[in-house]
Amino acid sequence: MNLGILAHVDAGKTSLTERLLHDAGVTDEIGSVDDGSTQTDSLALERRRGITIKSAVVSFALDGTTVNLIDTPGHPDFIAEVERVLSVLDGAVLVVSAVEGVQAQTRILMRTLRRLRIPTLIFVNKIDRAGARCDRVLGALAGKLTSAVVPMGQVREAGTRRAEAVPYSAEDPEFTANLAELLAESDDELLAAYVDAADGEMPLSYERLSAELAAQSRRALVHPVYFGSAITGAGVAALTAGIRELLPAPEGDPDAPVSGTVFKVERGPAGEKIAYARLFSGTVAVRDVLPFGPAGETSERADASGGAEGPQRAEDPARAESKVTAISVFEQGGEERLTAVSAGRIGKLWGLGGIRVGDAIGVPRAGVADRHFAPPTLETVVVPRRPADRSALHVALSQLAEQDPLIDLRQDDVRGEVSVSLYGEVQKEVIQATLAEEFGVDVTFRETTTICIERPAGRGSAYEKDLDPFLGTVGLRIDPAPVGAGIGFRLEVELGSMPYAFFKAVEETVTETLREGIHGWQVTDCTVTMTHSGYWPRQSHSHAVFDKSMSSTAGDFRNLTPLVVMSALEEAGTTVYEPMHRFRVEAPADTFGPLMSALSRLGAVPHTQELHTAVCLLEGDIAAARVHALEQQLPGLTRGEGVLESAYDHYAPVRGRPPSRPRTDLDPLNRKEYLLRVARRV
Repeated sequence: MNLGILAHVDAGKTSLTERLLHDAGVTDEIGSVDDGSTQTDSLALERRRGITIKSAVVSFALDGTTVNLIDTPGHPDFIAEVERVLSVLDGAVLVVSAVEGVQAQTRILMRTLRRLRIPTLIFVNKIDRAGARCDRVLGALAGKLTSAVVPMGQVREAGTRRAEAVPYSAEDPEFTANLAELLAESDDELLAAYVDAADGEMPLSYERLSAELAAQSRRALVHPVYFGSAITGAGVAALTAGIRELLPAPEGDPDAPVSGTVFKVERGPAGEKIAYARLFSGTVAVRDVLPFGPAGETSERADASGGAEGPQRAEDPARAESKVTAISVFEQGGEERLTAVSAGRIGKLWGLGGIRVGDAIGVPRAGVADRHFAPPTLETVVVPRRPADRSALHVALSQLAEQDPLIDLRQDDVRGEVSVSLYGEVQKEVIQATLAEEFGVDVTFRETTTICIERPAGRGSAYEKDLDPFLGTVGLRIDPAPVGAGIGFRLEVELGSMPYAFFKAVEETVTETLREGIHGWQVTDCTVTMTHSGYWPRQSHSHAVFDKSMSSTAGDFRNLTPLVVMSALEEAGTTVYEPMHRFRVEAPADTFGPLMSALSRLGAVPHTQELHTAVCLLEGDIAAARVHALEQQLPGLTRGEGVLESAYDHYAPVRGRPPSRPRTDLDPLNRKEYLLRVARRV
């Protein structure tokens, strides 16, 4: 069973992982996050900071079943790590603190788990901590996450070191009545039996309720809730029993064609790539030649609610093949080298040199969502402290991008700069430390900016023929496309009017050029149509060899196309869109007025306003660039009692003067002149 442990940061999921390993006999002592002695936080940086940065896999045996426990980061800056793990899970345990309760990341994670229908148990941790309020947390789970929660026990002496979780049983009439009522909502036969039992006819047996609870939990219709403490061990035995009885075992035919997903890539001591792959069917053996590649187009337009929009990036659909040179699987807290790995398991595969995170191995699975969370909305320029480290910096960032496809690199050849996309400031600090410790490159960062996008405002056309020194004709028209369409390329010329390689060069260059529009942001949601084409055939002077000065090459079209694209884009015009967050503020009722004034100054648009006796609730939209300012002002506005939740929701047109992507030494620089200089230098 492949089990994910997910939570908001500091809810105690790594401590729970340590407790489960200890109770299963994998470890003699329980590792401490504070002491940096945990099994799954193996990076030096993780041990120093006391947070999980990279997902880690460790296994233990549970009644003859090997459970691969996947510990994931809780900090929202590392949501990309959680993203990749979701695609390989059989079930999940969502950890919630009994003190802090339901937090922003908790809501995002649960919303995504429910949308993906991943069977999920909820563990309310830290019942031994001062301030633990289990009844309040249970109410928040039902009110903020899902009404389909089933408390599996009660807590005694909460908030003290003597706190214990007492499981409910068949002898608890209130528990069985509540359980029957909840389960009957999703099963007509059970509903009929429940009505008959209420009329005094055949009562519902506890065995039937238990079987139905397991069935509905495995279908992600209900979510059992356990209380306990990972530190003291209270309630963990009941949770372990729930994992065994209520979560599904993996399915998959080991004799079927190979199909799997790579959710993590790391490099070994010699720099070799190691792929973590979950197999859904088939068997992979050492020396097998394994096909792999993108499962399809990777969309950067999804979030926890499933409806966000943003730029798109199409991956090359070509699939590669490599020979598997070694395999290991996870066993009892360690790893074991095997000659093969079969369906249902997670294996570490060596030898797949070109493998990337998110690649499908063997036969790609149909109908699998590419993205579950929002793309990064922040960007910064990385600057090496020593100019001589520029090339080493690019190599290092490229390797980090291999392990994390959401670290999108943008190389500016003229300025000699590299920009990286980010989720937040903590991620920036981690990248800085990783570059220094693992690659020996010390860097600084320029000011973090919000990533906007551009969409065409109208239609634009352009045409160039044999622009010195390029031999070729390119005519393009750019039209707006529906939101979410990405970039489409069409032909209005005959496919035989010039070699296919030249058409391919134009199409690829169009996509690459639109990474930076008029204002420097990526252009999306448009259709580019090739309206004119022409080339000079391969030729030479009499009795001479091929002469480039008289013949077109793909390079002519790669250099000419950006100029045509930008001319067409300038005629069409573009609108700059900025990322918007959906926010939710809960604060004391008497702070409602100051809060509304602050939100107005920040350009926020409240959609929901609820004013109760003691509490006010505000929900609405705010520009991502102003979320940090709201976070800073909220404590002062609400006496430290306000709670803010925010998550990326959509892109909206920028009001007022559209922002341009920050430039440095070459400002101001006409985009066409810049492209022409690059092309002629090439």
